Amino acid sequence: MSVDDAQSARTQPRAAAPTLEEVAALAGVSRSTASRALNGGKRVSPSAQAAVDAAIAQLGYTPNRAARSLVTRRTDSIALVIPEPDERVLSDPFFSGTLNGLSSALAGSDLQLVLVISRPGESERTERYLRNGHVDGAVVVSHHKSDRLDTVLAESRIPAVFVGRPLNEVGRLHYVDVDNYGGGRLAAEHIIATGRKRIGMIAGPQDMAAGRDRLRGWIDVLEAAGLETHRIVSSDFTAATASDAASTLLDEHPDTDAILAASDLIAAGAINVLLQRGRAIPEDVAIIGFDNLGVSTSPSLTTLTNPVVAMSRTAGQMLLDLLENGDRDPQHTQFSPDLVVRESTATGGA
Repeated sequence: MSVDDAQSARTQPRAAAPTLEEVAALAGVSRSTASRALNGGKRVSPSAQAAVDAAIAQLGYTPNRAARSLVTRRTDSIALVIPEPDERVLSDPFFSGTLNGLSSALAGSDLQLVLVISRPGESERTERYLRNGHVDGAVVVSHHKSDRLDTVLAESRIPAVFVGRPLNEVGRLHYVDVDNYGGGRLAAEHIIATGRKRIGMIAGPQDMAAGRDRLRGWIDVLEAAGLETHRIVSSDFTAATASDAASTLLDEHPDTDAILAASDLIAAGAINVLLQRGRAIPEDVAIIGFDNLGVSTSPSLTTLTNPVVAMSRTAGQMLLDLLENGDRDPQHTQFSPDLVVRESTATGGA
């Protein structure tokens, strides 16, 4: 193209974008019918819907999202709300699995996913964001008792699904979870089957249902086997805090021959402490985690599966159903964990 041709092209007026009136005229329907067809098809006959769809394709019509949102009162976006510090969201594979599963659930829709990290001390800011209509719905993961999002979402009736049972279970809440109590039982039964008798427990946060349920599963099995249950310390779901908890456990109970850890990251922190103290795994101390989300340890870690990708995908599908069909009785879906045996609990220990 010559310079003159380029200048001429720049001076030519751009073709006006097709309008909704033009779509309606080409489809042979009224503007209001075309608008309804564009915004969900309610009270539109199949033939009229097909005509509008064909006209949109022929004209290359693109709806004005701002104007559309004024009519539908929809933002075409949902929030993934994680009430955790930034560093944990970025380092814990649980959250990347959550994002993976939720994104796959939304792949066939026009909804945009907005990540909302509700940092400690910022819960009121997150509450305002959700209440003020910035998103059409929310998926909440890693909810703590003090976060209040369960109460806020129940009162505001914003469509929402929790990944992990909210500890308070207030109102009409929908959630997807793994059987944490059953998984705790499986872990304890496996450890006992290896012949261990002096079993320590590094529990997860007790302001979360997962932390409480896994601990309760361990204790019930140990008590039924006639074993002591006083070797308990608590940690959050991070390796750094778990290292301190494991040190405390071993200082107070140096004869511990097995550790039940509430997550793989907790187990990884405990493994580091055991190796630093010259304790062989599993010969001196067996250890089992919970999650099976790719945390690398040496020796390899026996664990329970926490199917976070499948849970998050299910949560996304539940939320899409709520957005499409409105509120309904609370839906609770529970996945079963599986035991994955690796080197850290090999038989023949102390």
